[in-house]
Amino acid sequence: MADSKKYRDRIYIIKDIILTLSEYGQLNQTALFSFCGLNITKHKQILDNLEQTEMIQRLETVDGKRTITIFKVTNKGMNFCHEILEPYEKLFPRGGKSNSSFNLGCIFFV
Repeated sequence: MADSKKYRDRIYIIKDIILTLSEYGQLNQTALFSFCGLNITKHKQILDNLEQTEMIQRLETVDGKRTITIFKVTNKGMNFCHEILEPYEKLFPRGGKSNSSFNLGCIFFV
């Protein structure tokens, strides 16, 4: 399976969006989706949900007849990433490779 077609859990897509915005400061929708390797049609709902929950902020500016939409991560989004998403990825790393202490814990309780 090609990397561009590889399945990515929603939680990792959210983390990628937040981290990409924090790295670049602010991005338009096209650049954000391109850097994150997302499809605008398929994944726009995730961006809308992040805005509704105030994890990211949408800023619109008019340039002549064009409206340019810029996205920025909020403090709430950064806190969510550090407090929830990073510990989640430590327990459940991408690709299914977990650390040995987590595996031992599962074996002990199973």
